[in-house]
Amino acid sequence: MSRILVISTSLREGSNSELLARRAAAGARDAGHAAELLSLKGKKIGFCLGCMACQETRKCVQPDDAAGIADKVFRAETLVFATPVYYSGMSGQMKTLLDRLEPLYGAGARFRRVYLLCTAAEQAQSTPEKTILGLRGWVDAFPPAEFAGTLFCGGLAGPGAAAADPDALAQAYAFGRSLS
Repeated sequence: MSRILVISTSLREGSNSELLARRAAAGARDAGHAAELLSLKGKKIGFCLGCMACQETRKCVQPDDAAGIADKVFRAETLVFATPVYYSGMSGQMKTLLDRLEPLYGAGARFRRVYLLCTAAEQAQSTPEKTILGLRGWVDAFPPAEFAGTLFCGGLAGPGAAAADPDALAQAYAFGRSLS
């Protein structure tokens, strides 16, 4: 079975994407995977400085929580990024983390499959398209990794709305069970 890392990128307490990330992680564990949920809440992650020192040292010059997260990403076989969709894109925290994972470029990271779980108040199936494109662009920098799929749960307008949506909870659990 796979070592799966589910990264919740919302900083909002009771966020819908984190509630569903928890359900996906539970589904993955019930399917026999070693699944860990990591939340960015309370983590200090600075913006990438673009200094490129990490390309030689495989470490970022900034002393914050990004290095520990990068180590977990490096060791995972499967990644799941959970994010709310804001203005058609991923959360700012998710984009900042992706930028800060630059030390992994060319380092032989183990992950081969990357998934996206995203939520939004909007229900249109086109809502996550730009978020998907953004994550695909990051995945493309890490061959032979591949973008393996998306779960989009729309119509979740307020904090905690997912907790009252049995369909979204069931979808997230089934998504987690289907991860490889």
